[in-house]
Amino acid sequence: MNNHFFKNALVLGLLSAIGPFAIDMYLPALPSIGQSLNAQMPAVQASLMAFFISLAIGQLFYGPISDMFGRKLPLYFGLALFAVCSVGCALAPDIETLIVLRFLQGLGASAGMVIPRAIVRDLHTGNDAAKLMALLMLVFSVSPILAPLAGSFLIEWMGWRSVFWSVTVAAVLALILLATGQKETRPAHERAGSSVRGALQAYWLLLRDWRFLGLVFIGAFGISSFFAYLANSSFVLINHYGLTPRQYSIAFAANAAAFIGVSQLTGNLTRRFGLVPLVKFAVRGYALFMLALLAMNQIGIERLDVMLVMLFVGFGFLGLVIPTTAVLALEEHGAIAGTASALMGTLQFVTGAVVMAVVGLFADGTASPMVAGIAGCAVLAALVSRLTLPHVKL
Repeated sequence: MNNHFFKNALVLGLLSAIGPFAIDMYLPALPSIGQSLNAQMPAVQASLMAFFISLAIGQLFYGPISDMFGRKLPLYFGLALFAVCSVGCALAPDIETLIVLRFLQGLGASAGMVIPRAIVRDLHTGNDAAKLMALLMLVFSVSPILAPLAGSFLIEWMGWRSVFWSVTVAAVLALILLATGQKETRPAHERAGSSVRGALQAYWLLLRDWRFLGLVFIGAFGISSFFAYLANSSFVLINHYGLTPRQYSIAFAANAAAFIGVSQLTGNLTRRFGLVPLVKFAVRGYALFMLALLAMNQIGIERLDVMLVMLFVGFGFLGLVIPTTAVLALEEHGAIAGTASALMGTLQFVTGAVVMAVVGLFADGTASPMVAGIAGCAVLAALVSRLTLPHVKL
């Protein structure tokens, strides 16, 4: 792989990380936001869910727009909107204002979620795409390792509002990086056939492609299990297990590191075994370990170290699932890569928002609802993979 390959991975990964950065730095602040704004736990979680919902909705628009007008212009708009709303979040006087601004902030961040995947498909297919997607995820996944820890330091030093000032700076830096380090990969002659009508036809085509939908939902349930962890882990680990925000950030980072580290094996494993067998193996391994964690939780083994170890191994398997399913889903849709990436992201984030809402209904301060949500998603991902990819024997 040449320097240009790594440069693309760095730029696209950093652009993709803006949205997750605004989530992961925010997590250690959830309990203190509730205290500061005199808000109950469900209302504070609603500010997180609003961000996820707008991430899902926004992708439906940015994907086709990037097919029609190129990749860079909608990225500029999304990053600018994100930066403006981040300033608003930093100044929010109450939880209701924060929820609204987080929704608008998510609309801006969704550009960075959908368009870099389309750029990967513009540049590569097959094993090269899997390698680039894995490298992109390496940069992208630095966020859940460093952001919670950085957030916890900022919160202890300057309070939770400093988190939003820092993500404003990150958005400005991303705009500079986009302007100086990323070329347009959707030239004018390729945009000629793109239109609103064409986008609607493309969505209809994709919604009738059962293989595409199956691969999307394998990734959706995998990502949703991590979302269940995102939404509940700070309350469980800080309030239930008594960790400090900094200790929580370290624990969160360790699990994210498993996801990142194993995802970097994707290229070599794909070359040796193929994308489809790798997906099936990883999904089954993830479901097995999460079911084992749920079983231990239900029989009364609620030790924090056991839970963190099992999540560490499980999220390692998940690190193989996400990049491979994305590459497989986009493989046959290069002409409408932006639209396909948009539908993928929307379906995955809507699924994640639903899972967070369902797990939140049962939240009681213990680890049980969170663990049950993670295990349930892992099993659903395994079932969908069996229905979507039934012909491959491992």
